[in-house]
Amino acid sequence: MKAWLCETLDGIGAMRMHDLPTSEPAAGQVRIAIRAASLNFPDLLIVEGKYQMKPPLPFVPGSEFAGTIDAVGADVKHLRPGMAVAAIAGTGGFATHACVDAERVLPLPPGFALEDGAAFAFTYGTSHHALMDRAALQPGETVLVLGAAGGVGTSAVQIAKAAGAKVIAAASSDEKCALCTRIGADATLNYTTQDVRETLKALTGGKGPDVVYDPVGGALAEPVFRSIAWRGRYLVVGFAGGGIPALPWNLALLKGASVVGVFWGDFIKREPEASAAALGQLAQWYAQGKVRPVIDALLPMSELPAAYARMGSRQVQGKLLLVNE
Repeated sequence: MKAWLCETLDGIGAMRMHDLPTSEPAAGQVRIAIRAASLNFPDLLIVEGKYQMKPPLPFVPGSEFAGTIDAVGADVKHLRPGMAVAAIAGTGGFATHACVDAERVLPLPPGFALEDGAAFAFTYGTSHHALMDRAALQPGETVLVLGAAGGVGTSAVQIAKAAGAKVIAAASSDEKCALCTRIGADATLNYTTQDVRETLKALTGGKGPDVVYDPVGGALAEPVFRSIAWRGRYLVVGFAGGGIPALPWNLALLKGASVVGVFWGDFIKREPEASAAALGQLAQWYAQGKVRPVIDALLPMSELPAAYARMGSRQVQGKLLLVNE
């Protein structure tokens, strides 16, 4: 098998693709012949030692991937060779094969493309947990999605629309805003050229958004929080903008608003039944055409450094996939 190894925490420039023995699955594991792996923002942080999960060196990065099971370890009853599956394994995806604990493997329904499977669970699972569970989003409410053209952002736009909400998509360029309109956003906000507070006031009739979905953090957080509706819910999803904001606590008091943390990784560990139910609903929405991953580009697995560079420069719209031919 071939695999990209992270042997130091010096970033993508220090990584090399290696020829390695193809591992056999241990008891409770399956081996997946990987078709596609998606690049998520944590994959950028983990090779620099900046992510909350720090696997022992050396490791193969790549948290989310899809392919076909080609070997099954002992004690695995519900999975078999030949099944199309997706995996949320934390590591191992930037390779041709990976051995994964069976509990981290999701069989894909018939008609679910492997490329979509590699771009689905992490982002759509996060957004469903955020909007439907943590925010208890109701039909007719208004959702503001920050970083709306990215991987989690595009999933949040689609899920909010599937739930019957009005969606305002905020992004950093007119091109990204146009993408958000194509996937269902009711209105857009270019936060590099438009005044955030005045635009939100105009788009909501002065009320403000009921729910804010924020995977960006940084300088946008305070003006957006100042614009939130009474009893609004501000979802803290991540900090792709680089900075962790320090909000004045009086803003939450004045709006009767909630600051709500979203940590999908622990949610799936602590509440596996709820997580499985959410993914089941998402699979139904996929089959109905209500949600579908936005694929920015398909690159050969050998071009992982170029994929990291594209993500690091904030060029990606939707999800970026590495594929094995």
